[in-house]
Amino acid sequence: MARQSDSNRAATRWTVRIIPFFIIGALAVGTYAVVGRLIVEYLYQEERKTGLVAALLVLYFLFFLLTVSTYARTLLSTQLDPGLVPLIHDREADEKQHRKNRAGRGRDPEANPWVPPDQNPDSPGLEAFYSKDVFVCEADGRPKWCSECRQWKPDRAHHSSELDRCVRKMDHVCPWVGGMVAETSFNFFFQFTLYTACLCSICIATAAYSLQMQIEQGRGLDGWVITVIVLAALFGVFTFAMTLTSARFIFTNITNIDILRKTQVFFLAVRIPRNSPPSDKFPTIVYPLQPRPAWEAAGQGQPQPNGGDGHSSARDQQATRRFAILRTEPRENPWDLGYWGNWKSVMGNNIVEWLLPIKHSPCCNHESMVSEYQFGPLVAELKKRYGIPEPNNDMGGEMEKHNTGVSGT
Repeated sequence: MARQSDSNRAATRWTVRIIPFFIIGALAVGTYAVVGRLIVEYLYQEERKTGLVAALLVLYFLFFLLTVSTYARTLLSTQLDPGLVPLIHDREADEKQHRKNRAGRGRDPEANPWVPPDQNPDSPGLEAFYSKDVFVCEADGRPKWCSECRQWKPDRAHHSSELDRCVRKMDHVCPWVGGMVAETSFNFFFQFTLYTACLCSICIATAAYSLQMQIEQGRGLDGWVITVIVLAALFGVFTFAMTLTSARFIFTNITNIDILRKTQVFFLAVRIPRNSPPSDKFPTIVYPLQPRPAWEAAGQGQPQPNGGDGHSSARDQQATRRFAILRTEPRENPWDLGYWGNWKSVMGNNIVEWLLPIKHSPCCNHESMVSEYQFGPLVAELKKRYGIPEPNNDMGGEMEKHNTGVSGT
């Protein structure tokens, strides 16, 4: 029998596939009602309001084209590039083998068990984290782990039950735009809701003016006028509210996920010099990790907090990085760049990108060797708070190299 989560995902997929056709139909009917019935037939042919008609047509089709183009761009992004985190191994093969093992032990092979983090020091994908200067980690200094994808999660990535994959800077599943709104589509989504709200305002103004004139002329109520007012007001209020919410997320550099976790705290692994003196203010970890010695695995003696065994190979000694594990306070946002910086990280660096659905957000670029996403002033504040020294070399992002052994904390 199929799992309940699979059934829910199938229902979600069908929903997001059907609703876009409803949106297209609503735009077509709305254009016929506003342009054909109200502007052309009534205001132009009957009332001869030539100047007003010209202004309304320009405004309507301007925002109509902007709405359609931003909607199409959002739809394409959610379908073709929703911001999925690439899988580094064949998850389906792993699941089949795991279910086979569970069936052999008499357990439900369809169960979806929690998979613990990979303890292998050479775990695939781990180097992508410690090659950067700052990354989000757990309290032990390792990156966050996704049990469903069976791999390490990049900063600000969350697992989507609808897509059954981790998504970078995931915000929400929106059936109106056909899928997952995340880092690759949020700027287009904001533009779409903004232009739709403007288009609905023009529709309401046109219908309200036509209704006023018809009442003054003593004519009966026009069904098309009432329909336009009701539907445009309904969609207008909804999209205006979504525009305000999206603008708030942009200016504060947060997502819906962050809103649901208002009191969350973050642990940040911040690179420090290898020879930094020990501190009781924070723990440290040294990468690459070293295998645990047999006496430690057996529970004899005290584990070393830096993750090493003190017997690293010469190669590892010459290419190691040491990180301090720093804890933020609740409600502190390490990615807050200030209003202007937050806006540009999502919407782009010039007015053309702000107004037109041309490029993905600058925050989609993860090639920086400093961090997955640009961190704000909080990181510098944390360094001061915990007394973290700046690295004395390796400012270009390459690993520190030296001939001494790994130092403990």
